[in-house]
Amino acid sequence: MSVDGGDVVSEALAVAVSAGVPTVLWGSPGTGKTSVVVALAEALNWPVEVVVGSIREPSDFAGLPVVADGAVRLAPPAWAQRLAAAGHGLLFLDELTTAPPAVQAAMLRVVLERVVGDVRLPDKVQVVAAANPPEEAADGWDLTPPLANRFVHLNWPVDGRRIARGLAVGFPAPPLSAFARPPSREQVVRARATVAAFLEVRPVLALQVPSGGGQGWPSPRSWEATATLAAACEAAGSSDDVLAALVTGAVGEGAALEFLSWREHLDLPDPVAVLADPDGFELPRRGDRAFAVLTSVVAVAVAAGDVTSWDAAWRVIARAARTAPDVATLAARTLAGRRPRGAAIPSALLELTPILRAAGLLP
Repeated sequence: MSVDGGDVVSEALAVAVSAGVPTVLWGSPGTGKTSVVVALAEALNWPVEVVVGSIREPSDFAGLPVVADGAVRLAPPAWAQRLAAAGHGLLFLDELTTAPPAVQAAMLRVVLERVVGDVRLPDKVQVVAAANPPEEAADGWDLTPPLANRFVHLNWPVDGRRIARGLAVGFPAPPLSAFARPPSREQVVRARATVAAFLEVRPVLALQVPSGGGQGWPSPRSWEATATLAAACEAAGSSDDVLAALVTGAVGEGAALEFLSWREHLDLPDPVAVLADPDGFELPRRGDRAFAVLTSVVAVAVAAGDVTSWDAAWRVIARAARTAPDVATLAARTLAGRRPRGAAIPSALLELTPILRAAGLLP
């Protein structure tokens, strides 16, 4: 899947940063990757620390061992201390493919856990990287699969007209709509349920470790990132092209094509609306849609944590059990373990007694 247009990739970058998903921009040297990252930080009024992989050692990420008061601690470098003190900002890992494997290995914990030496970077510090294709980088290295799986990968295009406009009037900053409208709890739940339903249909795509280095590939981590990015796109009102760029960057081209095509024809009801009228709910006949609907309904009810939502979810499950007992069993198992304080046993459970007994939830 090829996604053209600097505007699309700029917006995708902003969405990923707003969602807290580490992102790497791929492109030839001198094409403006660093400029767009710096422009994003300036638009947000965030500090940015640029760390160039080719001139760093593993200790620049793992920490330098020092002895203090009879104990050894891992002292973080100055750039990590500045970000920790600021409490927010961008960590920009430039020239990622010039970092040798030993340095890439040291970066793993920084990218995933935001830990540098003995210092943990604040949650509001986001990680962005830039990389040249290995054949275009000085002494270039492929990204190792573990490091590649920690990023969403975006291909930075070269558009002559966009460059001409930028030189004439200045390059635009990435849009910040994703920062103004973070996803709601319902949007997050719906996105996670959608990804879960897809993997029920295509479980073989849950994990496909590549034989070599490269860009995104399917794993539980990258599918979780896909759900996070899909919710952020919905909240920001991003286009289908932006969503496609992000999903492709997270799980790779083949898995993304399957997921996006399947998702386009899913047409799920809003779980909040289903809980508001549980007796009017009709379970979709397609098994994947039924699974997605019940998963999202239960997740919204559990997140709400109130008796009314819990009771309504049981009524939805009771209706679903009439036509899809297997799917209803999975939903019932989750809901039964999250009973809110003060909730009585709902009458809908009487219809579910055989299902709950089969699921091992009743003697």
